[in-house]
Amino acid sequence: MSEALRTHKDAAAQLFAGGQLEEALAEYQLLAQAAPEDLAIRQKVAELLQRLGRKQEAIGMYESAAMAWARLGWLLRAIALCKVILQLDSGHGRTQRMLAELYARRMAPAPRLTPAPVPVTPPPTKGTVPEALPRIPLFSQLSREAFVAVLEELALKAFAPGATIVTEGEPGNSLFALVEGRVDVVRQLEGGRRRKVASLGEGDFFGEMALLSEGPRLAGVVATERTVVLVLTREQVERLVQRHPSVGEVLRSFHQERLLANVLRSNPLLSALTPAQREAAARAFQLQTVPAGQSLLVQGQPGEALYLLLRGQCRVVHQHPDGHQSNYPVLSEGDVFGELSVLLGLPATASVFADSACTLLRLDRQSVERHILVQPGVREALSRLSSERLQRTARLLSGQEMLEGDQRV
Repeated sequence: MSEALRTHKDAAAQLFAGGQLEEALAEYQLLAQAAPEDLAIRQKVAELLQRLGRKQEAIGMYESAAMAWARLGWLLRAIALCKVILQLDSGHGRTQRMLAELYARRMAPAPRLTPAPVPVTPPPTKGTVPEALPRIPLFSQLSREAFVAVLEELALKAFAPGATIVTEGEPGNSLFALVEGRVDVVRQLEGGRRRKVASLGEGDFFGEMALLSEGPRLAGVVATERTVVLVLTREQVERLVQRHPSVGEVLRSFHQERLLANVLRSNPLLSALTPAQREAAARAFQLQTVPAGQSLLVQGQPGEALYLLLRGQCRVVHQHPDGHQSNYPVLSEGDVFGELSVLLGLPATASVFADSACTLLRLDRQSVERHILVQPGVREALSRLSSERLQRTARLLSGQEMLEGDQRV
């Protein structure tokens, strides 16, 4: 930005902060003419028109900005402006229909485990505007009608810096899409302290794990700056699924991708893979649903696959030579089991049974050998895990209590 434009922008911001809305509007309109590619300025003009009661002009400017954001691939910002337009005129559905038309012609690159990173500033519009939208999680597989229905249900919320958006331990009944700002994901430690485990920015999604599993929040989320989110509640999802079953399928697929991505990053055997290798391995996983009581791994027999538990709970039992049994900690959503047996070709040290109806991702032995065993560092990780497993089995056989949280089989 040139020095002259920066001076005008600072002057406009000061006028706005001082409540001189007409004067601020005049400055921002000059800036919009001088820098038409700066969509944030165009959005500020719309906001000022709205505050000054010039509703129709504001709607026109919001609509222009929404379509420009969408064509640049910033769909969440476009959706957020649609919600603002509907607050001004509840009968105004044209912008959403235009977005749906554009999204129906969306580009379809190869699937990704995580959303593509969003640039800090949008690229120039001249010569770079795509004719369709890139893939966006939760929306990419929806029909035009389902896409519009989701847009209608989404709610727009803003949070001040330091505000708690999600509280750890509370029931999860909504998912969030970050439109603007940043948040920290935090977990509670013993003694009441909190530790940051992740930071999320524009374009990121969070909250779907607890929403879809109907479990408690596993972490809290706190805004680190002014943050705007789009929110979809469980009640809204249920309404949408009744009208458009594909919404439920897309949400479940997104949930599974996220769980798999987390495991591939955090599992000591799989985290050594490069992003491209993890993505190739992810495509080899097969979805499997089993009823309660079904055996998945049998002690003493070699494993034929490693499993990632997506939904449900599994019981893990070790049979002692004298016939009595010891229970390992229960396996729950996100846990991996069977990896050492299939990777080392050794008999399983415990049996695993579905404690409830379960949905799993299964990677067979051939795929493990093709995607994982060939990678450098995997055999070293296998050696460490094997040693840990032998120590754990020794503790179990000697009657010592097993360490809580060691859920690997």
